[in-house]
Amino acid sequence: MKILIVEDEIKLNKALAVGLQNHGYAVESAFDGEEGEKLARINTYDLILLDVMMPKRDGVEVCKNLRKAGKTTPILMLTAKDAIEDRVNGLDAGADDYLIKPFAFEELIARVRTLFRRAPLTSTDVLELDDLHLDTRTQRVTISTKEVELTLREYALLEYFLRNKDTVLTRGDLLEHVWDINYDSLSNVVDVHLKNLRKKLPKKYASRIKTIWGKGYKLV
Repeated sequence: MKILIVEDEIKLNKALAVGLQNHGYAVESAFDGEEGEKLARINTYDLILLDVMMPKRDGVEVCKNLRKAGKTTPILMLTAKDAIEDRVNGLDAGADDYLIKPFAFEELIARVRTLFRRAPLTSTDVLELDDLHLDTRTQRVTISTKEVELTLREYALLEYFLRNKDTVLTRGDLLEHVWDINYDSLSNVVDVHLKNLRKKLPKKYASRIKTIWGKGYKLV
């Protein structure tokens, strides 16, 4: 899953990026509202972390503009303002949730999981395929209670497949949602990690990640 961080405090932006990457998320960053809105308009993200007080364009305006443009990406607003009126303004602008600074990173992760649960067919922290269970809270994958050891990128690939069962996913889709902007779309990074993921899964599950020739992949 890919997250856009729009936060002008450089240290906080970088700290959030590292923390989210350590939880298996792909991350891209913007450091002012204008840059953040531009990225959100032209790229696909699963979630946007949006600071309110920023140079060039504040978060409330960015949120309003994105909603007017038809962008439905979940938005979690971050702000040092704790007045009820400020929170109402953010939510009225189209934000899905609001987190007041300073906050514990564990709370941020919990809010992120909650917003992902609001997506269609994902109303739980545990994604399942028969007796395969992926717990987004603990980042553990188990099959019949036996843990499967995956790298963060393999875990992220599997999570994205489980959230999009029976859907053809192109290599571009996987690069957009599992990797960040620094990866070359012409590289074979998707194929390499997918091959490794299939090797670590029992044949029963590996065979259900189908290669759709000329199109991409599908978990059936």
